[in-house]
Amino acid sequence: MTRASPPISLAGSQLGAVRHVCAFFSNDDEEYRVLLPFIQEGLEHGDKAIHVVNPQQRDEHLHRLSSAGIDATVAEQAGQLEIKINTEAYLRNGKFDQDRMLETFELLASGNAPGGFPLSRIVCRMDWVVGDNSRLENVIEFESRVNDVWSRHDDAVICTYHLAQFRGDAVIDILRTHPLVIIGGMLQQNPFFIPPQEFLQEYRARRSGRSNPN
Repeated sequence: MTRASPPISLAGSQLGAVRHVCAFFSNDDEEYRVLLPFIQEGLEHGDKAIHVVNPQQRDEHLHRLSSAGIDATVAEQAGQLEIKINTEAYLRNGKFDQDRMLETFELLASGNAPGGFPLSRIVCRMDWVVGDNSRLENVIEFESRVNDVWSRHDDAVICTYHLAQFRGDAVIDILRTHPLVIIGGMLQQNPFFIPPQEFLQEYRARRSGRSNPN
C-alpha cells in the first residue's frame, strides 16, 4: 500500500492505513449528513466514487449529492462517479456469491480500476441483506474475508447499515468484521474487531452448529 494521497476526512476524524468501515445510522438524514462531506472531498481530490444504493434510491441519492453542490452528471460523464444498485451489484440470479464479490471488489480497487484514479471511495448500502438469514450470514463472512482485499489497497470503503433493520446479534457480528466503526456520527477504532482468520473459524463453527443441531 502507498500513502502518497492526501488525508481522508470522515466523521470527525481522519482515516489512517486501515480504511474498511462499518457505519451504523438511524435514518437517511443522519447517513447523508455524515457521508456527504467525505464524498465531496473525494471528488475534489480526484478520487473515484463508487456508490452502491438501494433500488428506487438513485433519484434521491442524486438529489442529496446536488444539495451538497456536487454535479453528479459531470462526474458520471467523466467516469469519476459510478452509482450502482445494490441488488444488482451483490446478487447474480438472486444469489450472493462471496468469491465472485471478492473478485469484483479486487477489480474496483485502486491500481486495478480503469481511469487512472488515485484511489476509490466506496460507499455500500447494505439493506439488501435484510429478511434472508442465510444471506445475512454469508455477508457477515464476506465482510470479514474482504479485509484481505482492502489491506492491499488504499481505498476507503464504508458499509452502511441502518440499525432498526438488524437484530442485535447480527449488529455485533457485523461490528466484529470491521476494524473501524461510525456510530453516533463519529468515526472510531472498533474494539470489537476480530482478525479474519480468528473470526471466520469461530463464526463458521457457530453456523455449522446451527445447521446441524443435536
